[in-house]
Amino acid sequence: MKRVGCLLLAALPVVITAGVYVLTPAHSDDGTSRTSVSAAPHKAQDAKSRAEKERSEDDEVIADLPPGLAAPAKKELAQKLVASAENSTLDWRSAYGYIEDIGDGQGYTAGIIGFCTGTHDLLTLVERYTRAHPGNGLARYLPALRKVDGTDSHQGLDPGFTAAWKAEAKLPAFRKAQDGERDRVYFDPAVRLAKLDGLGTLGQFIYYDAMVFHGPGTGPNSFYGLRERAMAQADTPSQGGSEKKFLDVFLDIRVKAMRSKHPGIDTSRIDTAQRQFLYDGNLSLRTPLKWKVYGESYEVP
Repeated sequence: MKRVGCLLLAALPVVITAGVYVLTPAHSDDGTSRTSVSAAPHKAQDAKSRAEKERSEDDEVIADLPPGLAAPAKKELAQKLVASAENSTLDWRSAYGYIEDIGDGQGYTAGIIGFCTGTHDLLTLVERYTRAHPGNGLARYLPALRKVDGTDSHQGLDPGFTAAWKAEAKLPAFRKAQDGERDRVYFDPAVRLAKLDGLGTLGQFIYYDAMVFHGPGTGPNSFYGLRERAMAQADTPSQGGSEKKFLDVFLDIRVKAMRSKHPGIDTSRIDTAQRQFLYDGNLSLRTPLKWKVYGESYEVP
């Protein structure tokens, strides 16, 4: 089963705060030592140097933390969890060639995390892939993809684009391109920010799944907006708050956002999966795992 909404994409760099960090020790509820990050305002003309300094300090913080969801086995688990909600399967690699219009107003939905012709991310994927592999089977559709970007139109794409996508998805280079775009826009920023917020492996996955579903935008119902709303109600672990409480608040806000955009939407990817892991105290996302999405049961040993 495909999700009702696709990605509200803006390929945004992760900017945590607009200040210089002061580092103090903190602890996550899963027993892992974290680092607290606080900020102080500075003049606007210092923005570039401040951002560079923040990025460097963030890198130092993350280098001292466990890999968490970025560990190969956990990253594989994350893709299976997402695929159970996005494609009703644990075989996430089977979705490279997937493409259809699911009637959500975002045009064609395609690939391993639902890149969309109407939300800019599919266009970006094909543009970057074409720069690396000129003359590929999708390159001739770039003019049409640029024209339909931001709409649900198929103009210039039908009737050949879906067949071209499926054919290109058989090539290792295009599969690698999909993996890279997933990591660049969704996985890496979500995991990075979760670590800076002091969240363990489960929290990192919760951020990642929200990034995939809601898109990395700054609107109130996009990922960064959801995070800001959660932080207004509960402190992150890096701010000295409870990890369980913060994640519970974040999931509450996310469910409300899903229902406000799509009344009656199935929220089981949260209710009988992520929330279940949280209430079980599985902040490290240990296996074996059992969960349900859309009434179907899944298990990873």
